[in-house]
Amino acid sequence: MNRPAVRDFALLLLRLVLGAVFVAHGYQHWFDAGMSATGREFADLGVPQPQLSAYLTGTVELIGGAFLAIGLLTTIAASLLALLALAATYFVHLGNGFFVADGGVEYTLVLAASLFMIVVFGTGRASLDGVLTRD
Repeated sequence: MNRPAVRDFALLLLRLVLGAVFVAHGYQHWFDAGMSATGREFADLGVPQPQLSAYLTGTVELIGGAFLAIGLLTTIAASLLALLALAATYFVHLGNGFFVADGGVEYTLVLAASLFMIVVFGTGRASLDGVLTRD
């Protein structure tokens, strides 16, 4: 089935869900826990340069998630967020097995794979990128 409208809707839905997830996580790092607490948590988890990593992670999640949701600079945002998801997989979740209930890699791998789909298939027409690049 090669229906452009269905493809565009599927990509829009995926972008909106992923964008909301990352905006929520970025908001949580910046405003709920705060950057100092996030940096301490990252240090406890063994993340290198924990304070810098906290600021970088919170910022990319918040801004990248918003850009992903609206479809602006989407490939760049999805690529950066996928790198963050893979870094979290490696530095935080890899030693905890597979399942998310045990702190494993399940969730971060799903995020990375979903973001990879957006990098490969693009934003679709229902995005600012789609609107700005139309002939």
